[in-house]
Amino acid sequence: MEVDKELESEGLDDEDEDEEEYVLINLDSVYADIDIPPNAPYVLSGLDTLNPILVIDNKIKLIGEYEETIGTCFVFNESDAVPVLHEETGSSEANLFSGKCIVDPKTPGKQVNPIASLHKVLKFRLFSEAGIESTDNQADKPS
Repeated sequence: MEVDKELESEGLDDEDEDEEEYVLINLDSVYADIDIPPNAPYVLSGLDTLNPILVIDNKIKLIGEYEETIGTCFVFNESDAVPVLHEETGSSEANLFSGKCIVDPKTPGKQVNPIASLHKVLKFRLFSEAGIESTDNQADKPS
């Protein structure tokens, strides 16, 4: 009986944990049209809807749409830890770099680790209320 109670309580704990979800935001279609200041505050809302809204610096309003990726997008994190270098293992007559380090020791190294993979991209475009209103007005008019 105690084992069943432990399993049930563990199951409840799993439901209470926050699940991290990563989203790749694509601003290519608006990048040339708007000036986004560095470190500008932003609000991203409606991620669970078909068209999330992104407001940048309380001035720029963008509307998004999810698109399937061709292949898989990988998300990495970067740290200042020294990367692990592996020497060539095994014998190879064609190994021209045997015993040599081909990494520049003067350049500061970074450790890069994969943290997630994505199959959807959130692509944004400028939100034009005027375009939406004119479409709505045309729909209201009788033909």
